[in-house]
Amino acid sequence: MKLFGGRVLEKRSLPPLTALRAFEAFARRGRMTLAADELCVTHGAVSRQIRSLEEAVGLDLTEGPRHRLKLTEAGERLAAALSGAFDQVERTLTDIKSAAHEELHLSCVGTLAIRWLIPRLPAFHARHPGVRVKVTESYAPVDFARERFDAAIRVNETAPIAGAHATAFLENFTGPVTAPHLVGGGPTGLEGLTRLTTGTRQTAWIEWENHSGITLPRAPEVQEFEHVFYVLEAAAAGMGVGLSPWIYVAGDIAAGRLAAPLGFAATPSRFWFLTPSGEVRPAVAAFRDWLVEEAAKAPKPPGRV
Repeated sequence: MKLFGGRVLEKRSLPPLTALRAFEAFARRGRMTLAADELCVTHGAVSRQIRSLEEAVGLDLTEGPRHRLKLTEAGERLAAALSGAFDQVERTLTDIKSAAHEELHLSCVGTLAIRWLIPRLPAFHARHPGVRVKVTESYAPVDFARERFDAAIRVNETAPIAGAHATAFLENFTGPVTAPHLVGGGPTGLEGLTRLTTGTRQTAWIEWENHSGITLPRAPEVQEFEHVFYVLEAAAAGMGVGLSPWIYVAGDIAAGRLAAPLGFAATPSRFWFLTPSGEVRPAVAAFRDWLVEEAAKAPKPPGRV
């Protein structure tokens, strides 16, 4: 026994934490494989930890066929208690970290984060050393009620969600880009090049033609990639011509890594900074103001060569 604050403390009689974590993850996710992915261990490791927990407590916590296990009544009760306890620990740790170093959790479209935002974050941290910006990639519709983000950045023609504070901080110009050595001598300089696209923006090229008033010749081949970032790397590698917002490729064009023979056309869309409705935290307001300031420094896109 030990004394703490004048109280006698008995030694806790609890199973190993590793086994409790494995069981709680399985109960919450519903499958061994999903629990294993979350904990970065193998399916077998999760299974062994759950078996060891059942042996330690002397109760069956799961039942059913090996590949369709479900919780027993005892398992349901333990899972509910563990999830509540772990949630409380997580909230407490978040509060402790926030007290020591305020965190701003930002949901952001990935290519903007990689190509424009993150290279500029050191300047924000130098100005606001007490604020740590955590960036999470997402292209999904913003839902502040379901996801615990302090702010989000999306690209859209109008404010992406109703009832939120929305600031349009950056115009969106788009244009075709390719490796400089692939630019030809035809009317557009892009004749005969493979058209690089993303699966999520099948209409992007048609939209660009409408905005720019330029009709490209039929592409001999179309190659699809998952993300705009992959399209830009493929274009720089000489695989064809991709379509990109100007802000993503300004540095590459200045460095001669990419060429844009047709320039960049203005689009109706804008990059928006979004925060939940209600009072905006000082750290979030500071980040928004800095973002607007940085966007104002962005160079203007070039016209047609």
